[in-house]
Amino acid sequence: MTGLLSRLAPVMLISLMLVSPTRAGTIAETAKEWGLIGPWSLDCSLPPDHANGSVLSYEIADGDRLIYRREFGDSRDEAEVLSATVSGDGILHLRVHFPSVKQTREYGIERLAEGSIRVVYNRNDKNQHTIKDGKFTTNGKPTPVQHKCERAPE
Repeated sequence: MTGLLSRLAPVMLISLMLVSPTRAGTIAETAKEWGLIGPWSLDCSLPPDHANGSVLSYEIADGDRLIYRREFGDSRDEAEVLSATVSGDGILHLRVHFPSVKQTREYGIERLAEGSIRVVYNRNDKNQHTIKDGKFTTNGKPTPVQHKCERAPE
């Protein structure tokens, strides 16, 4: 039994490292190191609106806070990112408080090979998902790819 445990211990340790969240320091540092800072959109050449896609922007404020801004064309809001961690599989996990809807949500973002991103899960504090396994729970469609914009569309 001891021999089996000694052979399994390294495998178990590596497995834990792959799924355990890591942290670079502050929330802002984690987001910056992961490559999240800046504006993102479905199509950076279009102005933001509800039909063509919003512009989502992650910005560092006061040196160490991470602010999440959403621009929809006819409306906008701002939220504070409460936590940011990166798991061993490279997923950025964010917890964000949205004062406009009085809700805290958790979501995970994966970085794609060409540098774009997409959300792989989104859930409220009651663990009710709107996105799960990279698909919307209402219709099963995959989440759209967001592209980094050089500057936010006007």
